[in-house]
Order: sequence, then C-alpha cells, then structure tokens
Amino acid sequence: MVDTLTGRTSEAPDAVPEFPMPRQSRCPFDPPPALKDLQQQGPLAKVRLWDGSESWLVTRYAEQRALLGDPRVSADTDRPGYPTKASPEAGEGKLSFIMMDDPEHARLRRMVTAPFAVKKVEALRPAVQRIVDGLIDDMLAGPAPVDLVDVFALPIPSLVICELLGVPYEEHDFFQEHTRTMVRTTATPEERGAASREVAGYLAGLVGKRIAEPGDDLLSGIAGRVTAGELTHQQATEMALLLLIAGHETTANMIALGTLALLQHPDQLALLREGDDPEVVVRAVEELLRYLHITHLGRRRAVTEDIEIAGQVIRAGEGVIMANEIGNRDPEVFADPDRLDITRDARRHVAFGFGVHQCLGQPLARMELQVVYGTLYRRIPTLRLAGDLQDVRFKTDAFIYGVHELPVSW
Repeated sequence: MVDTLTGRTSEAPDAVPEFPMPRQSRCPFDPPPALKDLQQQGPLAKVRLWDGSESWLVTRYAEQRALLGDPRVSADTDRPGYPTKASPEAGEGKLSFIMMDDPEHARLRRMVTAPFAVKKVEALRPAVQRIVDGLIDDMLAGPAPVDLVDVFALPIPSLVICELLGVPYEEHDFFQEHTRTMVRTTATPEERGAASREVAGYLAGLVGKRIAEPGDDLLSGIAGRVTAGELTHQQATEMALLLLIAGHETTANMIALGTLALLQHPDQLALLREGDDPEVVVRAVEELLRYLHITHLGRRRAVTEDIEIAGQVIRAGEGVIMANEIGNRDPEVFADPDRLDITRDARRHVAFGFGVHQCLGQPLARMELQVVYGTLYRRIPTLRLAGDLQDVRFKTDAFIYGVHELPVSW
C-alpha cells in the first residue's frame, strides 16, 4: 500500500494510507501521484482520516457517479460514519441544504432554484460582460504589474452574487475577509467559528431588513419564506451564507487558476484567444473545470445501507469520499487525462458533482467563466505572468484550491 504522505510503499501490506493527501508540488495543476497510484490499483481504497477513523476513497469516475446518484448514500453530516474534514470544535456544521437529504434537501433547494435556471442566468450575460469589460478597462488604464486575483478574479463573481442576493457590494471586504478564514484549513477552530458568526450575524441582519422592506432580489425571496412560515430566520441566514460563499469563492479561484494554467500552456491559450467559434470558449471552460477541479478534499458521504460496488461491499455506517480531481483524470473516460486540451469534449466531468446534490449554481459559474475566458485574453493578448511560476503561492491551506495572488503584466 502506498503511503500518501511520503509516496513510499509501506512495509505493512495492510497499512491504510492517510487522507487528506498532499498536493503535487512539481506540477500545481495535477493531483498528487499517490492518488493516481491508488486509482491504478482499483476504484476503491480505504483511507485513514484525521481522527483515526477509516473511510472508502473512491478514485474512478464510474464509481463516483454511481455512488453520488445512489439514494443509499447520504450527505447528512450527522449520519454515522460521515467522514468529517475536521474536529467538531472546528465549526464544521451543516451549511444549509447541501448537507441534508431529501425530502428536506429538495424542499429547501427548490426555494432558490429559479434564479439559477439557464434562461435566467443567460439574461445576466450582458451585465456580466459589462463588469468584465469595465474591470479590464481599469487594468489597462493603470500601472502594471497587477494582482489579477485582487483587481479581476475576485471582483467579478463578488459583484454578480452581491447583485443577485441584494448584498451591498460596499461590504465585500468584510465578507471576503471572513469567508477566506472560514475556508482556510490553517485557521484555528476559534478563528473559523468567529468568522462564521460574524458573517452569519451580518446576513441575519440583512434578512431582517428584507422581511420588513422586501425588494426584488434573491435575499428578499428568502426572507419572504420566513414571513410565510416556510423557513426559520436561522435557516434563511444559513441559505444566504451558502449562496454568498459558493457564489464568489469557487468562481474567483477558477478564474485565476484557469488563467495561470492557460499562461503555462500557450498553445491552448492561442487556440482560445484566436478562435472565432463560440463553442471553443464553451469547450475551454469545461476542459479547465475538468483539468483543474478546485475542491481537493472530496465530496463526502455516509452510506445508509450496504452497497455492493466494484467487487467490494460498503457497509451501512461507513463513509465514502469521492476524490473528484482524480475522477476527472480517469483514463477510461478522458483520453490522455493529464493533458490540457480545450478541443476535447469534457462536459461529462464531475467538477459540479452528480445526482440530486450537484451544484445549484453551475449555470451561473459556467456563464461567468465563459465571459471571462472569452474576453480577457483577446482584449489583453500579451497578458503574461509577472515573475516565475515557482514564486506563485498556491492555496494548499484552504478547502478550495487556487492561488493567493497572481501577478500579471502585459
């Protein structure tokens, strides 16, 4: 068995490797070699968690999709065997409906589905295009180099989700600072808990204001459910917190990390920058989502009934972790999977999950990335990394992978 911390073969044949696994430092876009080793050995492997407990690590695409679509696999963090990421003191509680099962999951999810429908999202495309163009105008009018994360990658999804929710963008420094702490693995339990309470308190106040004076934003719609008795004030606050964090943190990291990946693959960047077919941009977004996949701690579930899969039996009360970043590199599904190829059809990736819990905001994320990847490199064709790749600080200290800063020039 491979020791995922050292990459060496353990002398004990029954040794269980540890999880989480260190990211590959040689190539910051690839999963660690130990994950690939486990995938080659088979689709399922037992791993040891932070507290000494064991869960099943699922490394292959077909088994991941099968389990994510199986109603016997629970997202409820209170289920026996659920593989938690950290100790209870770290403040890892339920984050609204994504950590619940049907029927309550479906009931709550339906309350916020409409604004993320494809037609609704497409109606926002011109506004997102104006935001992107305006930020590029500001970049070109100012000095270089700049930190692309600070001046471009983070403002775009933050402006969009603030507009959707009805959260004043003037407060973005406040919630961005605290949400960074909430997803930082090196933060202490006390720091994460304090940050969560600060943001929740802020959003609870906004929900209260929308109850008294509703508008036409998403937060007002959530507040209206409180007035109707369909949600408690706390549930409404948790829902708003989920949408706020998911709506900016993940997309911002994909914008910056995707840009860095393209700068390191100039042949692919040239195809994207010089192509006239809009489908080139669509395919590039899907391939970058497959190739990069920024959630590196896996989608975690608990099994409620015995499941036989891939020649193994996962017992009720055992946990499973879908290592989606290596699932998206499964050679049985994606030919030459470690190669970035924006001409491939990568739409089958599992970057947004699968089944009833797949990402609610994926139409919005796709549209934002299409606008960004289809605009930035054409308007600034000489965009380049200002410095060396080895000097870029990657977010190995966070639940969501990306870069802390991305200095660029042109």
